[in-house]
Amino acid sequence: MYVCICNAVTDADIREAVDNGARDLWGLQSALGVAAGCGSCMQHAMEVVKAHRTPDAAPRIYQPAVA
Repeated sequence: MYVCICNAVTDADIREAVDNGARDLWGLQSALGVAAGCGSCMQHAMEVVKAHRTPDAAPRIYQPAVA
């Protein structure tokens, strides 16, 4: 399904970009140009990213070991 009509970006393109390292809107814009035109696809594009990311791809918070 097309997510970004301005740049002909599909949900499959977004999932592939995530697999190749895109983790946020800036990564998608860099890789695909998504949300760089009218911007109306931004919310849906980020929903696709969030649904496709694996739990271990989420940012990690440093927690020191308890001695």
